[in-house]
Amino acid sequence: MQLGIISDTHDNVEAVDAAMDVFREEGVEVVVHCGDFIAPPVIERFDGIELHGVLGNNDGEVEGLEAAFDALGGGSDLHGRFADLEFDGLSMAVLHGEDLAEVEEYAVSGDYDYDYVCYGHHHEREHREEGRTTVLNPGAHFPTVPAEHRTVAILETRTESVRFRSVADRE
Repeated sequence: MQLGIISDTHDNVEAVDAAMDVFREEGVEVVVHCGDFIAPPVIERFDGIELHGVLGNNDGEVEGLEAAFDALGGGSDLHGRFADLEFDGLSMAVLHGEDLAEVEEYAVSGDYDYDYVCYGHHHEREHREEGRTTVLNPGAHFPTVPAEHRTVAILETRTESVRFRSVADRE
């Protein structure tokens, strides 16, 4: 399965549209959003794909976001501040990640056993290994973020390969 990972879209409809173009090109079946949608109107741009998301520190219209997720249907879900997900047997912790110590706790603690820890907030893409856990930050999507960090991540679940794709040149 091709899994798309995105974060910090901050109401940037053009960036979400560009990301969705990339996801369609890549055959992505499910998108995971690591928080900071900001407001409900951006959610409808994910129409036609299963979307799982967590709340970020700038997501204030929670009831509206929940209603927008409900309108998407197709298994889409807004999971609150944390999501414990599984795709093709791979376990995934998803959080916005304001506190990097919390991200590290999920990645390295013996109390957790995640294949992937996905987070956002810091507006810099990251891909690193911590023991058996892969830590991913897909980047962010607003004009003040440098182009090299305006990316999405594509996770191929069968091979567990991760690639970043830029959306900066498509906005």
